[in-house]
Amino acid sequence: MQTFTLEQVAQHITTGSCWVIIQNKVYDVTDFLFDHPGGANVILRYGGKDATAAYVPIHPSDALDKNLAPEKHLGALDSESISRLKESGKNKVQTKDELRVEEALKNKPPLQRIVNVEDMEEVAKKILPHRAMAYYSSAGDDSITHVENGRAFGRFFFHPRVMKPVSQCDTSTTILGFKSTIPVYISGAALARLGHPLGEANLTRGAYKTGIIQMASTNSSLSYAEISAARVSPDQPLFFQLYKHVSDAIAEKRIREIEGLGYNAVFLTVDALVPGNRELDIRAPHYLEDFENQGLPTQRKPDGDQGETDRLGTAGGLVIKNDADMTWEKTIPWIRSITKLPIVIKGIQCVQDAVLACEAGCEGIVLSNHGGRQLEYSLPPIELLYRIRQQRPDVFEKTEVYIDGGIRRGTDVVKALCLGARAVGLGRAFLYAQSAYGEAGVVHVVRILEREVRFGMQSLGVRTVSELTPQMVERVDWQPVTRAKL
Repeated sequence: MQTFTLEQVAQHITTGSCWVIIQNKVYDVTDFLFDHPGGANVILRYGGKDATAAYVPIHPSDALDKNLAPEKHLGALDSESISRLKESGKNKVQTKDELRVEEALKNKPPLQRIVNVEDMEEVAKKILPHRAMAYYSSAGDDSITHVENGRAFGRFFFHPRVMKPVSQCDTSTTILGFKSTIPVYISGAALARLGHPLGEANLTRGAYKTGIIQMASTNSSLSYAEISAARVSPDQPLFFQLYKHVSDAIAEKRIREIEGLGYNAVFLTVDALVPGNRELDIRAPHYLEDFENQGLPTQRKPDGDQGETDRLGTAGGLVIKNDADMTWEKTIPWIRSITKLPIVIKGIQCVQDAVLACEAGCEGIVLSNHGGRQLEYSLPPIELLYRIRQQRPDVFEKTEVYIDGGIRRGTDVVKALCLGARAVGLGRAFLYAQSAYGEAGVVHVVRILEREVRFGMQSLGVRTVSELTPQMVERVDWQPVTRAKL
């Protein structure tokens, strides 16, 4: 293998010739600059330098093999350069954000003190690096939809039945025929390694230990193979959240890969075809720049010279290559032609599209507005679920219906099931859990929800999820007091 010095690599810093170092290997990324989802400037920032720290947390281990031709894998650093990099790493001064995180980790409460999902979120936001926190928690525009997703559950009240035998309460259900101990699954969410070095593997193992199902994202920070390999048992179910690439060839390759790895269903995401306006995520790099420099002058682009890719943020860079021209008539039959896996449409936001998904023969639909991260003022999923129940109850007979967005309590889960949902998905909650406490955090959140769901079912007078009916909830026209934090 050919070796290079740091000085040799440092000469290649332009669009005409750009090299980077990743884990002591040297790569020529010149031809990939303008194909990079986040734009060329993201790579040029590390041109001629070691990009390992920035690259590893957000890229699967096989990304370089999939995106660079073999001849672009130039070789490795020589031993002296590797030693110099190690030495410079030892002498690196910690940033203010790194010091903040270090202090927060020292003061992190023991796991047993986390008594609800919001407790977990509060801890995670303190210990996460700012850029990770900004990506995980960001929402569209003014975060109105994100907030309303949760508030909407407060408009539904119960009609409990009493004097019912409920000592033996079974919270289990099936999702696409696969058993789940509670009607909750881990919704697809990208870049888990931003919060924890083991990333999605924490979710996979936590799901196995608690008997629920994980959905892995197209944009996972572990490779699809690594997530599959993290399964404790070969028969552990695993779903795949597909962001269809604009290139049919690339999309087909992904679908065939995950089917070959033993994934059990395709959840086609249709509510995030273009980058959303997630301002907290977009501001994150500038916040860190100002925070670290304490207001000192920094290099900035001249006014009017902001490229479009500068407004993408971490999230926007992930979806910029998505297919924005999917249709019911074309896309679903195309997916059917290359896989026998069940197809679930993730991102239904109106009654009409729920009906069209049924007509297209989809095995399931997820009512979702992408956690309030995309179109502001899209209807909260629980409200849409209620409208489908009122206007087209036949949908529930034709396909399995799930919702995600705004779920914080077991009572939220039970309300959704009363209205006809088969199960609910949580994304951010599990990202926060694994960020703060790893696999143990994932298990803890499931146990919290299991306890709350069981309590809700028993209090309603039911012993199985099949006994939950629309008559057990009522929608009111007033908004209750915001949830109090005791």
